[in-house]
Amino acid sequence: MKYFIIFFSAFLLVACKKEQQGSQNSASVDSSNIVKDSVATDLSSKKIAVETFPFPPEIKECSCYFAKSKADFLAEKYIYADDAGKTAYMKLDGKRIALNLIASSDMEADEVLSKEIENDDYKISVKGKKIKGEEALLFEGTLTIEKPDGTVVNISIYGECGC
Repeated sequence: MKYFIIFFSAFLLVACKKEQQGSQNSASVDSSNIVKDSVATDLSSKKIAVETFPFPPEIKECSCYFAKSKADFLAEKYIYADDAGKTAYMKLDGKRIALNLIASSDMEADEVLSKEIENDDYKISVKGKKIKGEEALLFEGTLTIEKPDGTVVNISIYGECGC
């Protein structure tokens, strides 16, 4: 009888452990699904909001300024402006920011505009081709914005550079 009770107790103990392991596995699967879902949501919500702004009052003389289209340019809805060599202005993720120009190409060499701008939060590249040149030079091109987390946005631009 003593052996029967020991055997029965051991059997119940093993059976209970298997039930607990089975319930823990299903719980961990559910929690891992939740983590995967939240990661997927975070990845899909990563975007850079590029907003329009009026011409910056800080710019007094020569400058380059661009809009998303010719219509926006004519309506003075700019997404980028710089003071020809020192500081660029944009409104990104709801904040108007000033960024340092790192490099700028010589536009007269091959009628191509190239600018590199960055700060701790953004790296911006402007590439454009001259479409018309009078007093001010008109350009069409692409503005690329990168964040350290890997988010990248490419925007077609239209605008001018001049004094």
